[in-house]
Amino acid sequence: MTRCQHATVDGSRIFYREAGSKSSPTILLLHGFPTSSHMFRNLIPALADRYHVVAPDLPGFGFSDAPDNKGFGYTFEHLAQVIGKFTEVIGLDRYAIYVFDYGAPVGLRLALAHPERITAIISQNGNAYEEGLSEGWNPIQKYWKEPTTENRLALREFLKPEATQWQYQHGVPDTTLVAPEAYALDSALLARPGNEEIQLDLFLDYASNVALYPRFQQYFRTSRPPLLAVWGRNDPFFLPPGAEAFKRDNPAAEIHFYETGHFALETHFREIADAIREFLSRKLAKQAPAA
Repeated sequence: MTRCQHATVDGSRIFYREAGSKSSPTILLLHGFPTSSHMFRNLIPALADRYHVVAPDLPGFGFSDAPDNKGFGYTFEHLAQVIGKFTEVIGLDRYAIYVFDYGAPVGLRLALAHPERITAIISQNGNAYEEGLSEGWNPIQKYWKEPTTENRLALREFLKPEATQWQYQHGVPDTTLVAPEAYALDSALLARPGNEEIQLDLFLDYASNVALYPRFQQYFRTSRPPLLAVWGRNDPFFLPPGAEAFKRDNPAAEIHFYETGHFALETHFREIADAIREFLSRKLAKQAPAA
């Protein structure tokens, strides 16, 4: 059974889903934009018989607190700090990270800060290479270069319900497999008062993640964490070369592509769960201390 809980971090309530035995190896699932831990609703039970699975909602997302952006800095560095403290509050000391979209710069910051805590990385359309960025990023990159009010307001198009539905369905051969409650929930939460400014702040700060790509890549080269990429091939934002590039810095990385879009778990959670189980059964066994 999946438990829905809260932990308090620096005065903010962080919502999280948890399943599996705490004595089992832990997987920390980190969601992206514009979703929440709800995106893992099918994956969690598919892993929980063998793993301790924890999926928090980032501040400003899902059912976690969303403090006003005038008193809470919505930067990826701050989000990573909050999630890092969250892992400590609930007692996680070693874990694999599953990173998707925004979850990648959050999770990889955790890895830079405490590489000894990371047992493996599963990247599902979680980018760390410039060649992985599609032309879909052009309006946001324009805002990075010219952070004007006009360019900020133009990005509101990304926050409309139609844009969220498009993100879920683009590149999916059979869109009847995509549950409408997924994008409907995301759209409802995006529409909360003040959330638009939170998301626009994060669009601007995403440039800090691209600036960190060389450090992330250096981490892959020097620490060589076990790394599995499970990638929706038709993602309109993060291209397949972003997955293939992991092997440049970590030749042992394993890459799987699926004929689907950005939210690959909506259509391929069983295949991805099987890949994760097989991968971690090999990689974590090698890390187990000798009896």
